[in-house]
Amino acid sequence: MKPAKRLTGSVLLSLIVLSGPWSGVAATESTPERHQRLVEGAFANWSAGRGSLFDDLLSPDVVWTIQGSGPAAGTYHGREDFLQRAVRPFAQRLATPIVPRVQGIWVREDQVVVRWKGTATARDGAPYRNEYVWIFKMDGERATQVEAFLDLAPYQDVIDRIALADPSPATPTGERQAP
Repeated sequence: MKPAKRLTGSVLLSLIVLSGPWSGVAATESTPERHQRLVEGAFANWSAGRGSLFDDLLSPDVVWTIQGSGPAAGTYHGREDFLQRAVRPFAQRLATPIVPRVQGIWVREDQVVVRWKGTATARDGAPYRNEYVWIFKMDGERATQVEAFLDLAPYQDVIDRIALADPSPATPTGERQAP
């Protein structure tokens, strides 16, 4: 066989090998599907009491915006800012962690929209129920921006009604909560 034909054959064989499913990237899963799988998995773990959705899914530099009016509404810069100012103060007032029940997930390019219902019991024994829509802007395997829609009245009612038991940030269930 002539060298030119051998070289052409080798190049074609290399391209076939590099573009196949064994190249390290599943050929059947697109980026939006991967984003959906990541978000579904994070919510499934949260619902089962495993892991932390915030640690598992959010970039440390996430920009989280809570839409609406009230003291919790606004933009938080960084995962720790969001946890410290919105999640932990709320979680410390709950007797049980919020259990999410996903109602639907929709994906378009790098955005994942999750509609979900959350239930918990406050430290005073009263039920907490809320409905949420979170829009995640994904970059790789992490959300870099989140826009959150929820009824802030039940959230604020828990904040106003129940005093903090322990202001320490080391609450065991705190990082699994949502405002």
